[in-house]
Amino acid sequence: MTTTKWSLDPAHSEVNFKVKHLMISTVTGKIEKFNVNVDASGDDFTNAKISFEADMKSLSTNNEQRDTHLKSPDFFDVEKFPKMKFESNAVTKNSDGNYTIKGNLTIKDVTKPLEIPVEFGGSAKDPWGNSKAGFSIETKINREDFGLTWNAALETGGVLVGTDVKVSAEIQLLAQVEQTA
Repeated sequence: MTTTKWSLDPAHSEVNFKVKHLMISTVTGKIEKFNVNVDASGDDFTNAKISFEADMKSLSTNNEQRDTHLKSPDFFDVEKFPKMKFESNAVTKNSDGNYTIKGNLTIKDVTKPLEIPVEFGGSAKDPWGNSKAGFSIETKINREDFGLTWNAALETGGVLVGTDVKVSAEIQLLAQVEQTA
């Protein structure tokens, strides 16, 4: 069986998030520095081993004051917990050709199981002969499940920061090494 190691193509990949603010609008942010590594059987990602790591110091909402607060102990505490990690433990191919990834997400010192639906965009060779594969991800996590519980009550009812965080990612992988086992 041939195993292919895939690495992130950072020029064609991004990770974004959205969360409600004041219960009336949405704040959008991104993780600017992250990495993905995949070991898969050829071009089929069924049963692949996937690891994701994000540098939480690279979190950005384009607002320095808000970013400083998000990086503080009230939220991500990036000095103590600089990385967010995901490790897969199962990847299944769905009847529509897309995938479901099951694994463990670690934020700060909390690890929880997470199931992620993944749209497979396909694979192709670029003009230089490199094999690429593309994926789109949209999921939602409850930030309080990971100890991100800071909030402020509003005088009109509700809270300053929503509980659900919508995460979206566009990931392009580059085939690195094929090994026969």
